[in-house]
Amino acid sequence: MLTKEIFMEKKQQILLAEDDANFGMMLKFFLESGGFQVTLCENGNLAVNAFKDNHFDLCILDIMMPYLDGFTVAEHIVKSQRNIPFVFLTAKALKDDQIRGYKIGASDYLIKPFDPEILLLKVQVLLKNAGSFPKANAVFQIGNFEFDYEKRLLTLDKKITKLSPKEADLLKLLCEKQEEILTHEEALIKIWNNDDYFTKQSMNVFITKLRKYLSQDANYQIEIENLHSKGFILKVKQV
Repeated sequence: MLTKEIFMEKKQQILLAEDDANFGMMLKFFLESGGFQVTLCENGNLAVNAFKDNHFDLCILDIMMPYLDGFTVAEHIVKSQRNIPFVFLTAKALKDDQIRGYKIGASDYLIKPFDPEILLLKVQVLLKNAGSFPKANAVFQIGNFEFDYEKRLLTLDKKITKLSPKEADLLKLLCEKQEEILTHEEALIKIWNNDDYFTKQSMNVFITKLRKYLSQDANYQIEIENLHSKGFILKVKQV
């Protein structure tokens, strides 16, 4: 059982930049039904101007837009130094595009088509982790384990394991995906800022360590499954 508590006390402001009018309106409606206030912009220029004039808690950016593309809009967000999380929505599935997006600072990169419900869940998690949602405990529940990311503590019953910074970062990314694929590229760029062969081998060592820690839960089968050439997925099943 992998659970997260989401606490919502007020409407959060989302900037949605999407040049497909029908798709943009559908996403706007879906996000607003989830309790968010959404400003929809149909090109990059409008998105940059809206960002300058308003406070947003999160930005969702299509990449292929008129006037300014999503990458350029994201660079404006980063230069503002407001530390606002942003997500790319795109049909551009090439590895180089994904790497560019994560290097700019994206929190996530969703390839069209995707399930809008997945986007809504990702938005909730990103805002929670960014501090926009008040929370009683910043912990993940993984089977019988409690994982406190800030303190880097993995606790099972009374046994406490102190994780290294990279172990904690990697486990946090796996938990945030909630049984979705964590791609090699995303993990390597976000944690190591590099995706070469040797860094990938280093990541595999940390994955092995995490598997060893998580194997100690007698009541849950906790696996970090390796999907060849794609990435990893955290699976939790009660025994």
